[in-house]
Amino acid sequence: MRDSAEACWHWLCSSLVGEPGLLWRLIEHYKTPANIFYAKEEELHKRFPKSPKGIAGLCAGRKDWNFEREQESLRRKGITFISCEHPLYPKRLTAIPQKPGGLFVRGGQPEDTSPSVAIVGARACSAYGKSAALWFGRELAREGVQIVSGMAAGIDGFGHQGALEGGGKTFGILGGGVDICYPEFHRSLYMRLEREGGLLSEYPPGTRPMRHLFPLRNRLISGLADAVIIIEAKAKSGSLITADLALEQGKDVYALPGRLQDPLSAGCNNLIYQGAGIALSPEQILEEMGITPKSKEQNRKSGKIALEKAEDIVYSCLGLQAKNPEEMSLETGLLPVEILRILTSLELKGYVKEIYKNNYIRVL
Repeated sequence: MRDSAEACWHWLCSSLVGEPGLLWRLIEHYKTPANIFYAKEEELHKRFPKSPKGIAGLCAGRKDWNFEREQESLRRKGITFISCEHPLYPKRLTAIPQKPGGLFVRGGQPEDTSPSVAIVGARACSAYGKSAALWFGRELAREGVQIVSGMAAGIDGFGHQGALEGGGKTFGILGGGVDICYPEFHRSLYMRLEREGGLLSEYPPGTRPMRHLFPLRNRLISGLADAVIIIEAKAKSGSLITADLALEQGKDVYALPGRLQDPLSAGCNNLIYQGAGIALSPEQILEEMGITPKSKEQNRKSGKIALEKAEDIVYSCLGLQAKNPEEMSLETGLLPVEILRILTSLELKGYVKEIYKNNYIRVL
């Protein structure tokens, strides 16, 4: 039917962009989107006098709404609409406050039965944050964990990229329509997510990404995850909104520790001070989620992969914070030239990575 329940949900979700509160107040009173669609405009304004702009937009939009045309438009764009009453609606979202009335999906969506972790953080991140996002995304994905993020510049994008490197599934939750790639320089990532994971939004196609839509979007990122990892965040950061939402939803929140004087780590360090979990390694996150890690790091510790004594000394002094041979020389007592030789060997074995000239981090 042209005005089936799914079709009416599609209309309602397309007509109330960024107003989930009003959507659910309307549903509470009228019970179904179809009843709202056929309600008289005067009655709607009378019953919801505090939302004149939202009601006016709702009524204006339905005058020209054509159910068949809108459904065909979604089909041509390769977009699927899934209402909150549909069997495929993500079960994780059913429990969050003011859940979306529906989702627009391009590609796939997170599986209800597979573990899921959100990786979010600063847009203007450091090399430390980038390497951490790639590391956590890659290693968690290798163990079958779905990675959820917002496809934003910086940490979000690197979290997605890490998951793809790990051969896993990753999903971008967008602050605009799923037919709009934002930021534009993430075009190749956008296309890979469509093919190898999915793109989801509660906003209809054509919705331009706007500042006020992103905080609302964040409740979906945390809602679709079992745990949230914050990797680099300033004292006032949008990522902290996601952390707060995750806590309200009963999700585990972890933060990557950073240097005390680093502004990019101020938000994370404060989260840890307030009681958030410390994100020390992907293996730790996996273990706390009840997943037995099978990573190379575990094999190395068990003796299946052995390092020479000097290699082990150099490897042990490395972490996610880049160090140069001179710094490692002071810590280990080895000559810088000897450390360079060892680093080359470790890099060939895949244990360390040179992220910029003569500065190395631990990979595994």
